[in-house]
Amino acid sequence: MNVLTMIANPAEPDDDARWRAVLARDRRQDGHFVTGVLSTGIYCRPSCPARHPARANVRFFADGAAARAAGLRPCKRCAPDDASREERAIAAAAAAIRAAGQAPGLEALAAAAGYSAAHFQRLFKRATGLSPAAYARAVKGERAATALSEAASVTDAVYAAGYSGPSRFYAANGGRLGMAPSAWVNGGKGARIAWAVVPTSLGPMLVAATDKGVCRLSFGEGEAELRARFPRAELHAGGDGFAALLQAVIAAVETPGDGSAIPLDVRGTAFQEAVWRELRRIPPGETRSYAEIAAAVGKPGAVRACGSANGANAVAVLIPCHRVVRSDGSLGGYAYGLDIKQALLTRERGG
Repeated sequence: MNVLTMIANPAEPDDDARWRAVLARDRRQDGHFVTGVLSTGIYCRPSCPARHPARANVRFFADGAAARAAGLRPCKRCAPDDASREERAIAAAAAAIRAAGQAPGLEALAAAAGYSAAHFQRLFKRATGLSPAAYARAVKGERAATALSEAASVTDAVYAAGYSGPSRFYAANGGRLGMAPSAWVNGGKGARIAWAVVPTSLGPMLVAATDKGVCRLSFGEGEAELRARFPRAELHAGGDGFAALLQAVIAAVETPGDGSAIPLDVRGTAFQEAVWRELRRIPPGETRSYAEIAAAVGKPGAVRACGSANGANAVAVLIPCHRVVRSDGSLGGYAYGLDIKQALLTRERGG
């Protein structure tokens, strides 16, 4: 199994993304699928160094077993059924990081793989998009998020996630998680959230914010939906500070422009947050395909996972998931309906 599947649970890419990976000889996609060449009767890794076949002669398969069932045989040049030494080393290192209470150091990981530290660092980052240290931090962050949702107290969550103490936990996660960590235990217990539903040209809009920033922006929702997200948070009418924030949000929705200055309080997996950051880089009036976003975050095979991250976005417009369309230019989906998505795109393009 390619180590990328151990990071963000990427789904299979579409055929256009697969073909781009083949043309780029993208080694990161080895293990995600194989390329069947019907004219020669063989199947290859995406990174196979052989001359590229004509696109019309290519069919993609999930793995070698599926290709063999279709009557194809493995390429002798790239040996698609054999995990390379590098793939095995990266997979073993990723497993070691996940299994360890304290992440092994780079020197130890490299020695176990039989590489120098510098070379192993390059191999690991090329395969996963992260250094071993960053991968370890991401793993610990995922454990922290899970522990905070399940533990009886923040202290329990700190040690369950593998941190040596509260100070380490807050230093590593306070900025990323947005709300104080206790807000993520027991359905938002301890969080104060100001909220309002306001009329807009796109219909009723719910805006909710903690003292750190907007934590929910949606259309056609009200208190019941917000309370379902944060059932134990304290919901209240905001004061002057919230009123000013609310007016800025309304302006960002009604008038095309850049809402990046509006503070947000959102949280997701490392992969989701990478996608959301990339969405905020799309200029108003422009769009990107799901495949382009997946490639931009360093995981070109995770096209469907990218779509799922779009769908998990809790802050419409300010994290502009409406600017992501299908590869053929069609709108694709949108949580609040295609009419709202089209209206947002039209006004941003000056229509």
